Amino acid sequence: MIASFLSALQFLTVIPVKLKTANEQRMAGSMVYFPLVGLLLGLFLAGLNALLSFLNLPFLAMNVITVVVLIVITGGLHLDGLSDTADAFLSARPAEQMLEIMRDSRSGVMGVLSLISVILLKIVLLFSISVSLQLNALMLMCVLSRWSAVATMFFFPYARQEGKAGAFIKGMNLKIFILSSAAAVICASIAWQVRGLLVLLIVTGFSYALGKFSTKKIGGITGDTLGAGIELTEIITLLSVFILGNI
Repeated sequence: MIASFLSALQFLTVIPVKLKTANEQRMAGSMVYFPLVGLLLGLFLAGLNALLSFLNLPFLAMNVITVVVLIVITGGLHLDGLSDTADAFLSARPAEQMLEIMRDSRSGVMGVLSLISVILLKIVLLFSISVSLQLNALMLMCVLSRWSAVATMFFFPYARQEGKAGAFIKGMNLKIFILSSAAAVICASIAWQVRGLLVLLIVTGFSYALGKFSTKKIGGITGDTLGAGIELTEIITLLSVFILGNI
């Protein structure tokens, strides 16, 4: 149990975890804890926000710092996946060439533009959400986006013959999906009661649509599309909180 949690922490963040080996079973089991890692990230960011507010920093500056810290603590891993996915999917190439583009470490114009767009959108949406809902937004954003990766891996096939994300998908089963989903439901309901569950439903629909789109494009999902999904789901979550918070 502890090893699986540490494996999830190692995969989703740059927090130093002393795990020398990670077998397929442990990697798959770690997906149960993806929402919990998201919860810890959300609480950390909320605490940072509170500290910056105590220091009387301008609200915009607080949100910029929050977004930058999230990038740092996750090692920019998901942003890298977003960049590679944007370069591939917007290239209008056959599926095989798209998969090759994703393996290229260099970023193209579309990749760079996707990074700029997502970072700006996060800052603007956080700035637009009221101070009273910042904790709700940060918790839901981090929890549901990490859970969305689990849901995507459960519903869609892996597009490559081999790769790091393949180990997770091979070990995926109904038990892991149910436990991870239960954790996401609990976290969402605690974070924002009924409206939190509504945001979870929105995220579920968006993640499924994104997985279908990826499968249509390249025959499945990859580690890069999972990273892109996490980043885009964070945007959808913040947008949902903004809309529901103003109804």
